Amino acid sequence: MTTLTPPRGPVEERAVRTRTLTDWRPEDEKFWRRTGAKTAQRNLVHSVLTEHIGFSVWSLWSVLVLFLGPEYHIDPAQKFTLTALPTALGGALRLPYTFAVARFGGRNWTVFSALLLLVPTGLAGLLLAPGVSYGALLALACVSGVGGGNFGSSMANINAFYPQRLKGWALGINAGGGNLGVPVVQLVGLLVLATAGAAHPRVLVLVYIPLIVLGALAAALRMDNLRIDGAATGRDGWRALGEVARRRHSWVLAALYTGTFGSFIGFGFAFGQVLQVQFAGQFDTPVKAAYLTFLGPLLGSLTRPVRGRMADRWGGARVTLGTFLAMAVGAVLVLVASGTGSLPLFVAGFVSLFLLSGVGNGSTYKMIPAVCLAEAGAEAAGRRLPPDAVERTAHRRATALIGLAGAVGAFGGVFVNFAFREAFLTSRSGDTAYLSFLAAYAVCAVLIWAVYIRRR
Repeated sequence: MTTLTPPRGPVEERAVRTRTLTDWRPEDEKFWRRTGAKTAQRNLVHSVLTEHIGFSVWSLWSVLVLFLGPEYHIDPAQKFTLTALPTALGGALRLPYTFAVARFGGRNWTVFSALLLLVPTGLAGLLLAPGVSYGALLALACVSGVGGGNFGSSMANINAFYPQRLKGWALGINAGGGNLGVPVVQLVGLLVLATAGAAHPRVLVLVYIPLIVLGALAAALRMDNLRIDGAATGRDGWRALGEVARRRHSWVLAALYTGTFGSFIGFGFAFGQVLQVQFAGQFDTPVKAAYLTFLGPLLGSLTRPVRGRMADRWGGARVTLGTFLAMAVGAVLVLVASGTGSLPLFVAGFVSLFLLSGVGNGSTYKMIPAVCLAEAGAEAAGRRLPPDAVERTAHRRATALIGLAGAVGAFGGVFVNFAFREAFLTSRSGDTAYLSFLAAYAVCAVLIWAVYIRRR
């Protein structure tokens, strides 16, 4: 373990044995250059690895539904329900996962939450076969939502390690590396479809079991717990959530994140099915659809850390506003392609939405610690509080708001899947769903302009 101060007695020795850092001052530039940056980067690497695996498990059913042929006796509407359930559970778990980091330690919770992924993968590996009931499929899909909770704890943990000036970059790297789990599991699914065939969905699930074990072991050996005075832990965490829930900016940021991350995860889960239903004549086998499903999530994941760096430089609000305006244009392209039956334009429009949602994810999350710090500073201005007290308050609230925004944002993915479900139940086209997405992006653009651009 890398210690931040030389051991001076039994307290420091116990800290080494439990891998808990008690002296952490990322805003102190000398401390950061001497030991902070190296320690933070080591924790970031393993946080990305375990979150990546969590996202892959969370997204398993975006691929597994492509394996469910006529022998499973389920229709396209039921498949959209299968992809909506893990999204919903993953969103609900983000709040308790966020506070668990401060309560149990980032390293400890990362190891536990990684090993918990063995439950959905093990169950699917045992039970997924023709003849399984639809109710059992719903339960299997739902329990894979535990992978979505990992995002909340991972982001809260990394937020504590980095100074304000680098949070956009660090949170973007962490989130982007995790988001890559979506296209990676789809690529693995394509490989399984092309080699073992659609009759062997369990092969895809079993690939991840040894990866989960290795990720948990690496986290146990290389990550650190971080103790911060004033951090939101246990009941304090829920009190901090109560504080941010009463603030207007919290719900504005949650709404913006719903538009960005909700789009990314919702489209990631649904895109393969949308291709099979809307262009059934051209995607008559799951392999053909799988060739395209990974492209959008891959680009969206890769742009997240880059745009987090842009937000560090130009401000999260400006980057996010530009993102929503561009996403509205992308939704128009998809709508036009749907009406004309143009597959190239349809794919181009969806890929642009994936890419832009990655941009918005990074810039919106950059805004959270900045807004919390500004609010805490404004409150403390007349009370003559020391800077470290302001930073502790801001960090405590930012941790809670990361959990709140992450949970609400994930439910945007539920909306996306149910919007597609209802659209395709009433017609063979997703036009009503595309119109609803266009309206949502327009509302988000107006919201961020009114709150953060027009009245700075």
